[in-house]
Amino acid sequence: MAIISTSAERAIVEFGLSALISVLLLWVLHPIARKFGLLDHPSGRKDHDEPTATIGGLAMAGAIFVVMGSFMALSPASVAFMFATGLLVLIGVLDDRYDLRWWFRMSAQCIAVLVMVYGGGLRIEHVGPLLGVESTGLGVLSVPFTMFATVGVINAINMTDGVDGLAGSISLAALCMLDAAAIYSGNDVLAERLAVFAGAVFGFLLMNMRFPWQPRARVFMGDAGSALLGFTIAWGSFRLTQNWSHPVTPILAPWLLATPLIDCVSLTARRLSRGQSPFRADRGHMHHLLLDAGFTPTQLTVTLTSINLLLGLGAAIALKLKLPQPLLVLGFVALCLWYFWLTARRERAVAAFARLGRLLTWLRLKPRSDAHA
Repeated sequence: MAIISTSAERAIVEFGLSALISVLLLWVLHPIARKFGLLDHPSGRKDHDEPTATIGGLAMAGAIFVVMGSFMALSPASVAFMFATGLLVLIGVLDDRYDLRWWFRMSAQCIAVLVMVYGGGLRIEHVGPLLGVESTGLGVLSVPFTMFATVGVINAINMTDGVDGLAGSISLAALCMLDAAAIYSGNDVLAERLAVFAGAVFGFLLMNMRFPWQPRARVFMGDAGSALLGFTIAWGSFRLTQNWSHPVTPILAPWLLATPLIDCVSLTARRLSRGQSPFRADRGHMHHLLLDAGFTPTQLTVTLTSINLLLGLGAAIALKLKLPQPLLVLGFVALCLWYFWLTARRERAVAAFARLGRLLTWLRLKPRSDAHA
């Protein structure tokens, strides 16, 4: 029997501690949320029935900071990460409370990226082999591209946060896949930190997912939570793929967060093509289409998270089998274009998702029919 390494044992313990602290902070902050107005009230496109505390981001950030500060050596990069995430969570809490203008949130996100780049020394310097080039360096475009990618991931997670458990589940799946890639590449330090992030999200999901004993989410992550998760996933992706000591191709990164990125790219392109603001709120998100197709919130959360896992694992297996990396880039672009075409007509997209729902129902029920035959 294989013996668990010391690093793996620490990661498991830190995952559990982070999850526990996250739950405890949610429990402590829940009664305080009403006093300070940190509540999401039902209105317009929102489907919940009663005011719900938006304290998920605060609780997850608190859990991450406590575990990192207590059990890990804080390098300049770690301090920069904590400062940047602290800024994002603070602005997110203010946005949840006062509904800030979009440019104010974007400014905070850009400042957080600059802290990561110049305070933590982390940026996207190469994007892997493209068009037959062994490694495509970005040069002077490194910082702008890092900012573009980070802000894009943050807003992709934010767009996904519209159904109980969805943004948290997809983020947890992405963090777990990043953690697996870090372990596979021998990057133990990053693997431990990603385990802490994943633990905090897991603790949050215990109060955000729907369960038989919990028919609706007791807390939301809020804009503070979506900004925190988007930034941590981007930071983890850059630490994983821009490390020459434990190299992992950057081409893998977008596949680990495929469903929210494809949705975000498609919606942004469609809004811009119509002369609309890319930050305009509507019911064109992937989860809205699934709801219209008859999926329950729990069904669509499980479905989209499973699809995200399958795409990420499929890309990892393709790389392991030495599939040419430019083909993976073309495959991701093709998926974006296909989804843009599919959702150009809402009724077509809803019908396609309804067929997917019937297929999943048939696959789930078929074993039962065989069992009774």
